[in-house]
Amino acid sequence: MKLRPPAIPLINIDPYFSVWSTTNVLTDSETSHWTSKPNTIKGTVTIDGEAFRFMGLGEEAALAQTAFDFDAFSTYYTFENEKVVIKATFTSPLIPTDVALFTRPVTYLALSAKSKDGKNHKVTASVAVSEELCLDVKGQSPVEVQTFECPAAIRMGNKEQKVLNRSGDDVRIDWGYVYLANRDKNAAYSECNIDDMHYINAEAEIGENGTLFMFAYDDIYSLEYFEKHLKCYWNKDGKTILEAISEASADYEATLERCNAFSDKLFIDATKAGGEKYAEMLLLATRQAMNAHKVAIDENGEILFISKECFSNGCGTTVDVSYPSIPMFLLYNPELVKGMMRPIYKFVNQPEWTYDFAPHDCGQFPILNRQVYGYDKETKEHKFDMQMPVEECGNMLVMEATVALAEGNADFAKSHLDILDGWVKYLEKYGIDPENQLCTDDFAGHLAHNCNLTLKAIMGIVSYAIILDMLGDKEGFDKYIAEAKEMADSWIERAKNPDGSFRLAFDRPNTFSMKYNCVWDKLFETGIFDRTFMRAEVNSNFEHFGAFGMPLDNRSTYTKSDWLVWTATLCSTKDEFERYVLPLWNAYNYSASRVPMTDWYFTDTGLKRGFQNRTVIAGLFIKLLEASGKMVYNRK
Repeated sequence: MKLRPPAIPLINIDPYFSVWSTTNVLTDSETSHWTSKPNTIKGTVTIDGEAFRFMGLGEEAALAQTAFDFDAFSTYYTFENEKVVIKATFTSPLIPTDVALFTRPVTYLALSAKSKDGKNHKVTASVAVSEELCLDVKGQSPVEVQTFECPAAIRMGNKEQKVLNRSGDDVRIDWGYVYLANRDKNAAYSECNIDDMHYINAEAEIGENGTLFMFAYDDIYSLEYFEKHLKCYWNKDGKTILEAISEASADYEATLERCNAFSDKLFIDATKAGGEKYAEMLLLATRQAMNAHKVAIDENGEILFISKECFSNGCGTTVDVSYPSIPMFLLYNPELVKGMMRPIYKFVNQPEWTYDFAPHDCGQFPILNRQVYGYDKETKEHKFDMQMPVEECGNMLVMEATVALAEGNADFAKSHLDILDGWVKYLEKYGIDPENQLCTDDFAGHLAHNCNLTLKAIMGIVSYAIILDMLGDKEGFDKYIAEAKEMADSWIERAKNPDGSFRLAFDRPNTFSMKYNCVWDKLFETGIFDRTFMRAEVNSNFEHFGAFGMPLDNRSTYTKSDWLVWTATLCSTKDEFERYVLPLWNAYNYSASRVPMTDWYFTDTGLKRGFQNRTVIAGLFIKLLEASGKMVYNRK
């Protein structure tokens, strides 16, 4: 890949088990958690008795890093000195079509050694994992270490095991156990202290076939869901972490082949849809989009796909975070989109939710008992001014319609059609000209007469029409499609600026904003908006570009990467799409903000404004989703 990742994925399983490198060279810094807090792992090789670093900082001399690359699931490094060439491959097999595989909390590090000078050399590798991986911060509590024989492994965990003891945003797990294993039955395991921090260590010889290290994490219980503790999907039937490690060891070659095949196809398909730079961004986004979720099974045996709103407020299953992330999951596993919505429907049916619109979230990761955004703990009320009524109703309706199209049936929507009917009625009443309220871009504050919110309402109504038609209600389809077209015609008249562009808010002439919500009309091919509107909108957007892309609206130079690609998808040609997203590629490639892909950055500097490692980066897949044709609605 030509893209220089702002942060390089190494271990990527879930919001807690997450390790990155934030420098181009793996030995130029310690590894870190996605929050940018230390998550230290050290790697050394001993060549004919002399030790060298290949990962992290330390007293040993560093091997020269001579190559780097990445794809959807693996990160590749090459190191060498005058004697040997060392290759290191980190693989997190987060294939979205295989829930059992991508939830298995095991990441691989494969190492190989090849003679450079033509002579035989004895090469051993040592990997040391710090207590930071099982504590919020080092030194928080004493840790305990245990070794195992079958399979051979070593683990470390907090002596004070308080499972699911808290929720939060900029926090790391402090319960459960981190495991380190190696496929070599002769590998040696030990514990040690380095710079006043505890480590577990595995050491093995790099033979002709290399050596395979495995990093694993057993969090005991993963989520609290309406006062009940749930295990993750991978161990829902009682599988132990040692069994998972053994399975991972046995199927490494087959898993790597599957990962490579998926990644290669993704790159080819994305290049065809949006160009090579677009494809590179999707490869980098894949592990991030997956590892900011956790999967469990509810009381009905159905999947829960729980996102964490990373570096936003830590909310779980936030509807307006799920909405921008759905393109990737609609492509590969729409059941995961249903898993995003199930907690919301369960919460809506709780007595404490008294509003007639959709809620914002269902908790703060990993505690999912009620909406926390705008929740007053003293009065036990959900403050109205902190809700997103039009936003979340529209989001849920669009998500339902897209799942129905992806699966070819509307059975899931049918199971709670009464709730959807209430939400579409809310949009009919309030969506034409929303009052002062928040939208998904809540960091910009409240806004009345928000043009994008009306677009959201229109597409929500269109989505409901599609659902009704798929359920055989032709009369209902005609009613809501006609209503959506009428609202769209009114929108065009009220939102138009004198120069033919379109406003941020109906009462704010000569303003602008990305009109990302109407992308579904293009994907559905429902024709609610005339293509001349989309043409005019894209043309006017280019006039506002900074060095690193289109600002979100006229209020600031910052933008959102997900909405940027959604708006780019309104372009009528591939060349124009590539022109639109090139500055985003440049932002990730050149930004001095060395963090997992941010979705909120400044278009004049490329620097992060906020947010990192969020699931919304899966929204970049929307151009690929369009190219798949899965969202085209053909009336029955």
